[in-house]
Amino acid sequence: MHITSLRTYIIVYIALLVLLGLTVGAAYIDFGGWGVLVALTIATVKAVLVLLYFMHLRHSDQIFWIVVLTAFFMLMTLLVIVFSDYLSRGWIGGI
Repeated sequence: MHITSLRTYIIVYIALLVLLGLTVGAAYIDFGGWGVLVALTIATVKAVLVLLYFMHLRHSDQIFWIVVLTAFFMLMTLLVIVFSDYLSRGWIGGI
């Protein structure tokens, strides 16, 4: 069993706070059509940090990596399907 140092947890915590600040700051900036991509990118980085350090995936067995990567792949598949449907509805007036 690997023990992560307190210093590492503090660095990750500070990184998460910085990313939170970026999320709040990005909400006030008009990125046009790129706003969703910016928000999802920041959220993905935060989720990866939480998975790696606070859920101890960094020092886990390969089977856990396979489970997490499979879940991530399924999430990305669902997001692609949802966004492709959303982008195809431009012909509907007012939406």
